[in-house]
Amino acid sequence: MTEDVAFLGLGVMGGPMAGHLAAEGHRVTVYNRTAARARAWVSEHGGAVAATPAEAARAARFVFSCVGDDDDLRAVTVGRDGAFSAMRSGAVFVDHTTTSAGVAREVAERARSGGFDFLDAPVAGGEPGARRGALSIMVGGGAGAFARAVPLLKTYGRSVLHMGPVGTGQLAKMVNQICATGIVASLAEGLSFAERAGLDGDKVVEAISNGSAASWQADTRARPMLRRDFGAGGAVGLLYKDLGICLDEATRIGASLPVVELARSYYRTFVDRGEGGLDAACVIDLFDGRDGGTG
Repeated sequence: MTEDVAFLGLGVMGGPMAGHLAAEGHRVTVYNRTAARARAWVSEHGGAVAATPAEAARAARFVFSCVGDDDDLRAVTVGRDGAFSAMRSGAVFVDHTTTSAGVAREVAERARSGGFDFLDAPVAGGEPGARRGALSIMVGGGAGAFARAVPLLKTYGRSVLHMGPVGTGQLAKMVNQICATGIVASLAEGLSFAERAGLDGDKVVEAISNGSAASWQADTRARPMLRRDFGAGGAVGLLYKDLGICLDEATRIGASLPVVELARSYYRTFVDRGEGGLDAACVIDLFDGRDGGTG
């Protein structure tokens, strides 16, 4: 069924995700803080540009967002000209931003008071997954709202799982980031070790990719690490933000995350140097003695 939908936030993840909705025939109205990006998206995919989140959401049964952090989510939902001021009863707001579980619950309560549903639905798979429509989507919220949203989520989600009530999507995404960041750090260490030992890096990558060290991170980031190509879409600054969310939640529930603390210290090096836009593959620079690294 063709739906009237809105999409708020057209970055490296949101732009392709909204594009899949348009390709499936849905009528998409987009909003982006930088209006030129929204106009460029419409030139490529069709649809309409809205000047505010409220304008984008006014006629939509489903409103999607993929913005930067907790404050950005508040801004496009309950801020000035936010979507919640215009959403109609029975609509569903689906947030793909990686945020704290607390803000998801906070915003969901505001949605309930307005007579519509809120789903926290962070994604994993990076920019390549967004472009291929092959993301893993972890969803928290009511079962009814989830069931209504699933057909649209499957336009860009290879795996769409209902994790439980509001906030559980974000908690599941934290688990993803905790696991993934440890793999990135160990991959950087291992490949730096291989180079210092005089091994052929490409052969090492082929070997480990067919053994017990195989992973999505190795498939995606190992060869960029060897080439010192840090231009892909997994921005280290966003991962630094995500791990901060993980550590805050760990403090709240009494969990210990020593690997996350170490990995986040690596990411902070790049953020402090103004290089937060680099892909996480850049961590290898901290182990090879280049550019101020630790080697």
